[in-house]
Amino acid sequence: MLDLNFVRDHLDLVREKSAAKGVAFAPADFEEIDLRRRHLITRTEELRGRKKASAKQIGAMKRQQKDTAALEEETREFSREIARMEDELRDLEAAFRDILLNIPNMVDDSVPTGESEAMNRVVRHWGAPPEFSFAPKPHWELGEQNGLLDLARAAKISGARFALYMDSLAKLERVLIDFMLEIHTAEHGYTEVLPPFLVNDQSLIGTGNLPKFADDLFKVEGRNLYLVPTAEVPLTNIHREEELKTEELPKSYVAYTPCFRSEAGSHGKDVRGIIRQHQFNKVELLKFCAAEDSLGLLETLTQDAERILQKLELHYRVVLLCSGDTSFSSAKTYDIEVWMPGRGKYVEISSCSNFTDFQARRSAIKYRTEGGKSFVHTLNGSGLAVGRTVAAVMENYQEPDGRIRIPPVLASRFPGKTHL
Repeated sequence: MLDLNFVRDHLDLVREKSAAKGVAFAPADFEEIDLRRRHLITRTEELRGRKKASAKQIGAMKRQQKDTAALEEETREFSREIARMEDELRDLEAAFRDILLNIPNMVDDSVPTGESEAMNRVVRHWGAPPEFSFAPKPHWELGEQNGLLDLARAAKISGARFALYMDSLAKLERVLIDFMLEIHTAEHGYTEVLPPFLVNDQSLIGTGNLPKFADDLFKVEGRNLYLVPTAEVPLTNIHREEELKTEELPKSYVAYTPCFRSEAGSHGKDVRGIIRQHQFNKVELLKFCAAEDSLGLLETLTQDAERILQKLELHYRVVLLCSGDTSFSSAKTYDIEVWMPGRGKYVEISSCSNFTDFQARRSAIKYRTEGGKSFVHTLNGSGLAVGRTVAAVMENYQEPDGRIRIPPVLASRFPGKTHL
């Protein structure tokens, strides 16, 4: 959420920055509701003051045995008018909050302007694509050939966009989760958290998932609970409505969770294999920091995620997203895209974002500064999406006969084996 006074003072800038993300913001509608609610707040307080003064006057007149009927009727009219305005104000406040919650975060000035991913900027590459003496296969063909991935039976069990891992592929997923958590805790200094996999609506509002992306969530019927779309949600809400100590910052958390998304609006995208699923595993990185440190820590967090791919010896590139491809809550985002030889393209495997104080305002997470209290900045990124890492290992480590080599860094976790 943006600062209310900032929005009031920079309506045209907010409209411009919202449009850069493809989100419509109408300054006239905002001003109309804001002026009306401010008028009602002032008028209500004025009437409460007059009602209090009348009550005091009535008491004095009664002690003097004077007629107070007219003044009592005027006081009752004050009460009726206050009640009417409070009803109107309640509706206006709800509408006003809805407007504020649907204004996206403003992109940082370093973010390129553009409407789609075509305007994203490649920042760097690491490594080189593997060379094959044969036509590399996509991971779903390799999985089926080796009896490791069964999408047909998964569809029988749950429907489309679910996967059934078998034997050593199931172990690879488990091993990668443990491997990522160990690297991020032992080498990068994150504190491991095992959070709830169900969250309430206030947690989702705090991170910006609600109300904007309600269609992408799985809700528990009859309960104020949702399956987590990412560990970002419970991790961010660890400190909701808290004041952090400056000396504690930055705070760095890492968590594994399964993630659940309806993938609304993704029809026809990545329909083969395990790239875009309703259920998938992810290791998430999250930082709380002081405002002046967030841009620098975004670079650090991105490099932490990159380190996993480097250890796995997987070629990738880092891309700075343009304004139109930057998410609703983010001010600046780097996507890490791993090379998938079976598909002949790069695929996003991590998205690392700086949300500035956008989520902290929605979640009321503050810290003390020299000037008083301020909202922390939050950052997060996948470290990494586990299923996509599995797919990348399968495609990059395949051999002519379809067998899949185990990456050297994971060899000790598969004693006696060289292939999945």
